[in-house]
Amino acid sequence: MAKVNGLDKMSFAELAELRDRVDAAMVAAKESEKDHLRAEMEAMAARAGLSLSEVIGASRTQSKLKGTKVTVKYRNPKNSEETWTGRGRKPNWLVAALKKGQKLETFQV
Repeated sequence: MAKVNGLDKMSFAELAELRDRVDAAMVAAKESEKDHLRAEMEAMAARAGLSLSEVIGASRTQSKLKGTKVTVKYRNPKNSEETWTGRGRKPNWLVAALKKGQKLETFQV
């Protein structure tokens, strides 16, 4: 790895500007390498008579369930707009009710 001379003599502003330039150069280099690699992969697939999406499997990139609505399983009887699907963290209204001794089943829709 190349050693950079003179960093200890640079001001804070100069170092910050250098860091910004290095960050930008790294982003550009990464994109360039990705484009080059994609082109190589497409050429390899074409030589085999296939498209890149056939080789990689485009269906793997997106879930079939993405964007589907999950049905509500629990509702706050005090405020019907407050609901929970049973996934993820329990909402605060439900946690508070459970701490008071109420059963989860009483909130089922």
